[in-house]
Amino acid sequence: MTTLNPERLSPDILSERLGAFGSWPKDGTLPAGYFERPLDESVGAFYRENGYLVLHEALDPAEIGRLKAETARMARNADGAIESISALPADVSDEEAMRRVLCIHFPHKLSSVFHDALSHPATVEALTTVIGPNVKCMQSMLFLKASGKPGQAWHQDEGYIPTRDRSLTGAWIALDDATVENGCLWVLPKSHQRGLLWPQKFHFDTRFDCSRESYDFPWKDEDSVPVEVKAGSIVFFNGYLLHRSLPNRAKAGFRRSLVNHYMSAESFLPWSRPEDGTSMAMADYRDIVMVAGTDPYAYKGMTNIAKAWVRPDGEGGCADWNNETQKKLAADHAAKQAAVQ
Repeated sequence: MTTLNPERLSPDILSERLGAFGSWPKDGTLPAGYFERPLDESVGAFYRENGYLVLHEALDPAEIGRLKAETARMARNADGAIESISALPADVSDEEAMRRVLCIHFPHKLSSVFHDALSHPATVEALTTVIGPNVKCMQSMLFLKASGKPGQAWHQDEGYIPTRDRSLTGAWIALDDATVENGCLWVLPKSHQRGLLWPQKFHFDTRFDCSRESYDFPWKDEDSVPVEVKAGSIVFFNGYLLHRSLPNRAKAGFRRSLVNHYMSAESFLPWSRPEDGTSMAMADYRDIVMVAGTDPYAYKGMTNIAKAWVRPDGEGGCADWNNETQKKLAADHAAKQAAVQ
């Protein structure tokens, strides 16, 4: 697979050199790590070695159409179920509705369409190959990423969702073709292997949303690989794999994706503060959906904790910067910028 450093080339030159799926082999074959169903033992081997894999066009056009229609419906928030955005009247177009939102967390809480997508057969086939027979889901995220919207800086998902056994796996379903131009994923292959969580910091890079940035790792940007995929493809990646995306630099349109997170059902999920009298060692977040096999902790029952919310994209400032520490960081950054000018 071709590796290019997006920081050393202007967006126009990069787009011209690559084109759509410009990172793919020119002989018509799929890139390394791209697989089609049914899966064989090479899938697990590639994933363990590199920390990611792609199921090429795993969802059919009809399935993608339903997910796109549901994306527009959710962005309109007509029933007001998402408190952080307003409901829109019927005369506002779907495109206008979707452009105002970068990412909606936990869409499966409000939509049977997104809930059903958690256990799509292609997803389950891959997850049981790379995780094991018993798999649970704890999170979904719907990225709309209209042209001009930012990407997300280098990060590891395990830095946000802690698992006891390092089984966290993201499943990134492309609802549109994802290219270098419109902000596809970039990964640092094999960066998951040491099982280390790198430090994070707040950043002031307007290319990225308000999420923190991982740093001080030994890989460089030019070591990264673009994961360009056709709509309907699913990118699976390990929770320790460093990955990011750049802004959508296309002149128009969206780079929509549905991202769900899974882990082994055998492991506890210490994702929230435990109840009084429970140690952190025994903490186990139970707002989950079983997608494969059996739940060994079914006796604990289920909870309903998470609600749908909208991630801040940085326009007008980041919500994380409301506290005194972040205000000081912002002031220091502004002072340094003024001194340079």
